[in-house]
Amino acid sequence: MLSLHVDTARTWRGGQNQVLLTVLGLRARGHRAVLVAHPDGELRRRAASLDDLILLAPRMELDLTAAWKLSRLLREQKPDIVHAHDAHAVAMTALAISLGGAAVSTRFVAARRVTFHVGRNTFSRWKYRQVDRFICTSAFIRSILAGDGIPSNRLDVVYDGVDLTRVHAAPLVNVHQTFCLPHGAPLVGNVAALDPGKGQQYLVDAAHIVVRKIPEARFLIVGQGELENTLRHQIKHLNLEKHVVLTGFRQDVLSLQKRFDIFVMCSLSEGLGTSALDAMACGRPVVATLVGGLPEVVDHQETGLLVPARDPGSLANAIIELLQNRILREQYGNTAQERVSERFSADRMIDETVEVYRRVVHTRHAADTAGPPAAD
Repeated sequence: MLSLHVDTARTWRGGQNQVLLTVLGLRARGHRAVLVAHPDGELRRRAASLDDLILLAPRMELDLTAAWKLSRLLREQKPDIVHAHDAHAVAMTALAISLGGAAVSTRFVAARRVTFHVGRNTFSRWKYRQVDRFICTSAFIRSILAGDGIPSNRLDVVYDGVDLTRVHAAPLVNVHQTFCLPHGAPLVGNVAALDPGKGQQYLVDAAHIVVRKIPEARFLIVGQGELENTLRHQIKHLNLEKHVVLTGFRQDVLSLQKRFDIFVMCSLSEGLGTSALDAMACGRPVVATLVGGLPEVVDHQETGLLVPARDPGSLANAIIELLQNRILREQYGNTAQERVSERFSADRMIDETVEVYRRVVHTRHAADTAGPPAAD
């Protein structure tokens, strides 16, 4: 089966990691997978060694030039599936198929990883009508799309996957030495873009509560983004400079996660939470907010603890509970590692994605061979 994958992002977040995992996993199974990526994007950099890598950059959502180039590519490649992985990719693909007309018989699959509702403007409604099948990364996202009027027979849930081989291969690092932290200090980690929706401002407030009870605790917030300056001011205002470290963007995230005592996902909304999955694969217990798809990832009091969003007090209490109970941390971490292997491996994600592709292609072939409807 030939699939063509379109991602227009410049940044590297969980979605781009899933695109690369999907392309690599399909190729490992003998399928041809073509990647269309932004020329200035981190995905393109990390996939630079791959063949079948095509560069295309829409300047805006409604970019007819980029859509025409993609339409020509679809006519040349004739993929069974074109899989759009972000909102601009969905728009460009919908336009490309429309411009190609009958010459483009490719089936259109769209990934859905975000929790906001489908736009109600005319163009948004039109582009989502062109999608043959949505692959939702959580049941929560599926429920949002169903509530927005997308027919249930166009919605599938395929959980994002973790490359367990890569997790196991990640080397251990001396985090305390790397960041000049006191030897043996318990580590609480967060990995996410520094974005208001990721809730790190509430984690800093929680840290202020935690260190009053556990002064040796240290917090590492890994990532970059628009919230950085706000967080730095907040940390300074709360006199937490010795306790909370903003590491910036890191290439060695998995190595860091292996050294965390607790991983915290404090998002205000979350499609699924791949950073939490990575931490669980590293055997870390997770404290997560009770939003979006996170309850589908974290089993309360089995693999971690779930707390309300925007509630520093509850977040702090959960962190304190786990920091003070090593046996419970280890129990949750071991169970978390098992759950990821059972439910959230990259291999399972690829297998289920291929199954969606096959159903979509089979539906097309069935429609093609059915002939015109009988006359009344």
